[in-house]
Amino acid sequence: MTPETRVLDSSTVLLVGANDWVVRLAETLEGRTDATVTRVRTKAEALDAVRERSPDCLVSEYALERETGIDLLRAVRDETATLPVLLCTAAGSEAVASEAIGAGVTDYVALTEPDARMTDELVDRTERAVRSARRSVTQRERARQFDAVFDDSRTATWVLDPDGSLTRANETAREMIDVDVEATLGEPFWTLPWWSRSDAPNADVRQIVTDALGGEFVNAVVTQPPGVDDQRVVDLSARPVENERGALVSVVVEGVDITERVELERDLRQSEELHRVTLNNMTDTVLITDEDGEYTYVCPNVHFIFGYTADEIREQGTIDDLLGEDLFDRAELAADGVLKNIETTATDKAGREHTLLVNVREVSIQDGTVLFSCRDITKRKRREEALTTLHETARDFLYAETHQEVAQRVVDDTPGVLNLDASAVYLFDADTNDLRPAAYSPAMKSLNGPLPVVHADGEAIPSYSFVEDEALFFDDVHGADRLENRATDLRSATYIPLGDHGVFVAGSDRVGAFDDVTRDLADLLAATAEAALDRISRESRLREQDRTLQRQNKQLTALNRINETIREIDQAVVQAETREEIDHAVCELLTGADRFRFAWIGTVDPATDTVEPRAWAGTGRGYLDSQSFAVGVEHAEPAGRTAATGDVTLVTNVAAELRDAQWRKDALARDYLSVLSIPLVYNDLSHGVLTVYAPARDAFDDTTKAVLAELGETVASALSAIERKNALLTTSMTRVEFDVDDPGFVLSRLARDAGCTLSYQGGVRQSTEGSYVFVTVEDTALEAVIEAASQLVAIDDVRTISAGEDGGVLRLRLTQPFLALDLADHGAVFREATADPTTTTLVIDIPDSIEVRTITRLVRETFSTVELSAKRTLDQTATHDPYSKFLDKLTERQLEVIQTAYYSGYFESPRENTGEDVAATLGISPPAFYAHARTVQRKLFATLFEENNLPIAASAETVE
Repeated sequence: MTPETRVLDSSTVLLVGANDWVVRLAETLEGRTDATVTRVRTKAEALDAVRERSPDCLVSEYALERETGIDLLRAVRDETATLPVLLCTAAGSEAVASEAIGAGVTDYVALTEPDARMTDELVDRTERAVRSARRSVTQRERARQFDAVFDDSRTATWVLDPDGSLTRANETAREMIDVDVEATLGEPFWTLPWWSRSDAPNADVRQIVTDALGGEFVNAVVTQPPGVDDQRVVDLSARPVENERGALVSVVVEGVDITERVELERDLRQSEELHRVTLNNMTDTVLITDEDGEYTYVCPNVHFIFGYTADEIREQGTIDDLLGEDLFDRAELAADGVLKNIETTATDKAGREHTLLVNVREVSIQDGTVLFSCRDITKRKRREEALTTLHETARDFLYAETHQEVAQRVVDDTPGVLNLDASAVYLFDADTNDLRPAAYSPAMKSLNGPLPVVHADGEAIPSYSFVEDEALFFDDVHGADRLENRATDLRSATYIPLGDHGVFVAGSDRVGAFDDVTRDLADLLAATAEAALDRISRESRLREQDRTLQRQNKQLTALNRINETIREIDQAVVQAETREEIDHAVCELLTGADRFRFAWIGTVDPATDTVEPRAWAGTGRGYLDSQSFAVGVEHAEPAGRTAATGDVTLVTNVAAELRDAQWRKDALARDYLSVLSIPLVYNDLSHGVLTVYAPARDAFDDTTKAVLAELGETVASALSAIERKNALLTTSMTRVEFDVDDPGFVLSRLARDAGCTLSYQGGVRQSTEGSYVFVTVEDTALEAVIEAASQLVAIDDVRTISAGEDGGVLRLRLTQPFLALDLADHGAVFREATADPTTTTLVIDIPDSIEVRTITRLVRETFSTVELSAKRTLDQTATHDPYSKFLDKLTERQLEVIQTAYYSGYFESPRENTGEDVAATLGISPPAFYAHARTVQRKLFATLFEENNLPIAASAETVE
């Protein structure tokens, strides 16, 4: 097969006709070539074959059944204008040839040669027709391609002459500018409106045109100047076009608007930069592997979690070495496409274990197929575990009842909450102003040694944190100025105040042990402990207040009972006429209504030196008969101790020291569990001892004790009043005289200093300003006595009542109580006192109802040296009773006025002082003086004549 026939090897040839040459041609084509040969006889068959098989060439004879080859040609040309058609005939003519050419035949063959050579020629002419047809098709396709390229709506195209001037521009280029392009034809390309508004694009465009004219293919990116619709970025390329001889015939310039692409690339670069910064700084680590687990991508921030660089991660091997072999189920991933929140652990470069939350996703990125997103949740996990422990701690705090329990709970839970073994809690002692270690862990003692008591002065670190209410965190506590123990092995340490309760301390021998999570948890633990301590303090205060209220209520109830008893006793004492009535009333009322178990009053018998009972009430059961109430004996019964000391004696628990005293056994046998013994003393005069027994321990609190002690004074005062009353009513008394040698006695001192004789004959009055005393001066001028009196501290004021040549009467106001008042309180009467520079004599009347030895003891206790010089018994006249009645009717002021008038000589005849003089002495007006004087006279006469008037009135009633 010749090279010319090769084109037929890949061709389809349609032969039409029944002539012998048609058969020979078919055989030749099939024998010499690999062409596909199809034979048909009629026009209709030929047209069907053209439509169905699209042959590359059609060869037909002129004479067909009922039609000609010309008819077939015309029908084919109606179908296609490109199919090569060869018309062959042995009986042709010029007319047939012309008609065939007019119908669009490709080749007209006159069969004039011998058969063999004619067949070869037909093969050659068929091959040339196919080749020519294919060449035409190629040219048409290229033309269409050029037109398509030139008219591409996405690319602007310019065609330039060899001198660089514009000859043609496509529609896309025309749309770039609002200028008539036809007017720009023939102008240099670089001076055209597309570029001429800016120097930089103009130079770039001229350069690429110049390079293309030189035979180079060049390109450049230029920016169109503003004002050309919108500012655009254009990618220009210029290529030379040469003819077959290599001569330049034109330059084609193409421009693609890449504005959007440039913007996208800029956005992409920004996005890439953003992603790069994000990947470098985000805490999550992204890893991509292939199906074998080999890394195809390692995020730059991988060191955040694992501490390794990206290269070190790749060198380790597969991802199974990093995250573990059984991280996820590959089949499950294939089914779901993504697996989320897989929790696992991994060890970093420093050997620390991290808890990770891993998301696994199927991807197709370069060679990677599995993406791992790792998030470090170690802190969150630790926080969750710590919060769980802290929650349990807070729950335990609810059951804590003391500050010590809370402190120990904090220390016990610190390892679980903060992951620190060394901890301690200082509690504040307000009494000593100290912070005392209430609880500490063994690790704290091991690292720091014994914790000392810290004074709350702000000097040491715990003290400073407490005083300033400031939480302190140290990466290395050795750098702190206030660190006292420089030998401590603690490094990281925190000191957090617990409000007003103390300070929480925690630490480690590692530097920098406190990260943000640990700090937050430490603050939270301290706040929880502070709240628990506040709660305990509040509850403690409430309990104390409740106990106080209960105690106060109990005391108030007891006090009300005691006050009720006291009121009843006061009423009974006021109504009592005798000492025996008072004694029995007091004992009966104290033991009535189950107030106390037993009460009795006794008097000291000097002969036996024991307390002898004189009244009692309650459940005695022979207790008074079983005891001898000795005075002043060791372990004596409370009544004996009170009689000996004159003080209240309280026994809160009779059962204590049971074997040391018999009386305790006897009392305990009668259910006397507490005892209170009270002295009955008034103005230093003892009227005995009141002893009360209760059936409960601690029955006598401070209030009850004080109230009963006051009751003792009240009872003693009432007994003294009874004795005074009996003294006034008695018809017999004892008059005793005492010689006194005591420079402290005011009359003795004044007589010695003034060198005179002073006589007291009554007239004493007690007021808020002091005691007023009237004295008679003999043998010395009053001025000298007044001068001497002004030098004495015991005399506050001196008034002249009456004056003579060698004496007179003075009223002295004393700063201290006078002896006459003390004697009156005990029922005795201070009759007179005479003092000269060397001796002092006292005269005292003692009623028979008062023991003489009691008054004698009182006088001996008052003066340093006392000697009884005389003692005799006096009979009282009947006038004593009217005198007492008269004195009872006078007020203290009236008595003072009348005494002053009497001693001033107002009642002498002639008067030594007038009423105006006496009024001036008293500091009152004359009318007031006369009113007082008349009132006293009327009361005196009424007392003197009262008994005489009664019979007269009775007689008058009889007459009526």
